[in-house]
Amino acid sequence: MSISFDETPDDIRVPLFYMEFDNSRAVSGTPGVEYKLLVLGQMLPTGIADEATPVRVLSPDHAVNLFGRGSMLAGMFDAAKLADRYLETWCIPLKDAEAGTAAVGTVVFSGAATGTGVLNCYIAGQRVRASVPALATAAEVATALADAINAALDLPVTASAATETITLTARHKGECGNDVDIRFNYYTGEALPAGLTVAITSMVNGAGNPEIADAIAGFGDEWWNALVVPWTDGSNMAALEIELLDRWGPTNMKDGIAYTAMKGTHSESATWGNARNGHLSSCMPTGASPTPPWIWAAVYAVVASGSLSIDPARPLQTLALTGILPPLHGDRWTMEERNLLLYDGLATFSVDSGGVARIERAITTYQKNVYGLADPSYLDVTTPATLSYIRYAFRARITQKYPRHKLADDGTRFGPGQAIVTPSIIRAEFFALFRELEEAGLVENFDQYKADLIVERDADDRNRLNFLSPPDIINGLIILAGKTQFRL
Repeated sequence: MSISFDETPDDIRVPLFYMEFDNSRAVSGTPGVEYKLLVLGQMLPTGIADEATPVRVLSPDHAVNLFGRGSMLAGMFDAAKLADRYLETWCIPLKDAEAGTAAVGTVVFSGAATGTGVLNCYIAGQRVRASVPALATAAEVATALADAINAALDLPVTASAATETITLTARHKGECGNDVDIRFNYYTGEALPAGLTVAITSMVNGAGNPEIADAIAGFGDEWWNALVVPWTDGSNMAALEIELLDRWGPTNMKDGIAYTAMKGTHSESATWGNARNGHLSSCMPTGASPTPPWIWAAVYAVVASGSLSIDPARPLQTLALTGILPPLHGDRWTMEERNLLLYDGLATFSVDSGGVARIERAITTYQKNVYGLADPSYLDVTTPATLSYIRYAFRARITQKYPRHKLADDGTRFGPGQAIVTPSIIRAEFFALFRELEEAGLVENFDQYKADLIVERDADDRNRLNFLSPPDIINGLIILAGKTQFRL
């Protein structure tokens, strides 16, 4: 009997008809990936979620219930769901570090209003408004604004007023509080009421981030295609990069790309970028944006992942970072400054004429090889994303079509229907899959692939088949340079 049955015994004598089903050839074409985005962040004691345990988040209201209103995570999911309502999103929440401290800042008014007006105060990119009647004193204005801040329960700070001074305290302990932006009058036409002046002391002294290792312990065996990480301190980044590399490896293959963001000057951003070198993480410095970096990270990850889940090779440039308030015009980095950041392992954004922040170039933090020499092999986020998909496609094809096959040398004579493969059969399967990936716009140069592909039986382990697959992954149109040579 030449046919390899899986379930039908060959010694059965009871009549009459038996038929089993085999799904190994039921699926054709390149496989789809169920994309999952995992968000890490801090929750408040008012949240009901279990710490360090994955939970699926369905909506912004769901996030408020799980993590507490005004929490970092509630804000992240509000922004993420605004940018993409359909991407499957999960979260592993962490509580504040017990040893941490909360950041504090102040707003001090002086003078008195000489007419009616409105205060437009922006805290972490969210506008808080308070009416100012004519002749209102600085102390009265401070009290009115503090009340308005405390009424805005989604803000990441609380307020207290004493005479002319408002003290703002971050809801969370940790470094995140230092990144809460405080300003007045972001949009054209907004101005302080006449007679009033204000002095702002930025949020400072927040310290003690949660340990990302506690969240990593909750990753389990799940495949998280993308991760949002709000903490950019060296210790947490190092732990994250180790975990991502392990997941990227050939015995794990649950790889994912981590997205983060940081607030700081151009020099501070460059220093941070030059301290990192990972091809599975991408950081976008925010400059002087009113929107806090953890919101930037969430939006960046959702927008990038939404595109990569459809086509991992398509460049991400021009995609809108929905809901982000970019730096004001005079605070935006120049093209020369952004180009320097791209050599420091940092992604960049641009701002269009309508004030919308858009991805300019999404790159990883990888910059140098093991010898410390410049290495652009993993420059763009699309490169590891495409490689990840190609590996998944090969894995899905082989495990679907040849789950329980025997292995024989080329030239072995066996009957049709036998569950046997040879190196040449697998080689032909690789060629066919490459053509499908080529049709999908993910690879190119089939002749090179055909010439360089190696599939051979292991000389020492006769149950093992080794292969060297050299796909030429397709590139993105990032630069178009030309020269116009005119004549008169």
